[in-house]
Amino acid sequence: MTPGETAWRMGFQLSPIILVGGVVPEFLGGVLPIMAITEIINFPAGLLSGSPIGTDNFFANYRPITGSTLIQQEIGKYPFANQTVAANAIISQPLVVSMEMQVVARTRFGYYEKLAIMMALRETLYAHNNAGGRYIIMTPSFIYTNCLMKAMTDISNARTNQPQNTWQLDFERPLITLGDAEAAENSLMSWISRGTEITGTPSATGVLASTTNPASLAGAAGSPLTGAAAGAGIGQNPLVVSAFNAPTIPNIPQGPLGGGGV
Repeated sequence: MTPGETAWRMGFQLSPIILVGGVVPEFLGGVLPIMAITEIINFPAGLLSGSPIGTDNFFANYRPITGSTLIQQEIGKYPFANQTVAANAIISQPLVVSMEMQVVARTRFGYYEKLAIMMALRETLYAHNNAGGRYIIMTPSFIYTNCLMKAMTDISNARTNQPQNTWQLDFERPLITLGDAEAAENSLMSWISRGTEITGTPSATGVLASTTNPASLAGAAGSPLTGAAAGAGIGQNPLVVSAFNAPTIPNIPQGPLGGGGV
């Protein structure tokens, strides 16, 4: 194959999944191709034996599965002001992409090698997902960035002699990424910082004085407490109520035991 064909096969067939952030060390630039995990045994073995390392003996081969989306949108169905607005209401949805990974044991010790590589791959991807890691998925038609892994499922044909030789890796590209959220937050904070600043101190007179002194309410112009109510003994201070005469209780005749006559 030509160098261009080798690069295309390496990028889109042999290692189209790239880990970003998460468990990837900073000294690697924060990115790690998946072949660094699946070929961790083949490369040292090939170098030690002196045999050339070809692309035909890679552990895993990938290809996109039918059903991946490039544009995914919904039409708004809630009430609108007019039909023209309703016809233009488009709601974007996350993009999905699925990759098929074929892992076939080829050597005499291939089954043991396959078990070790798949366990290392599973643990690495599991820790990467829990650490908030993202993925770059390279396909011949589009490069999906900032993807999140949803599932890794066995889709092997039950009639094959080698079980679990094909896996499906599902990814989703969310609408809002970390960079988008940071940009939105910075925009919001800039709008807040450009807001009108309130200067000065509140006045000590006016409403504050009238609400803190009950006597001022009675003396205020137009107050119902300064009119006819003043003659009832509550005009000057609403908190002072004039005394009233208690009703006279008639004497109750004494009974034979000195109590009431009841």
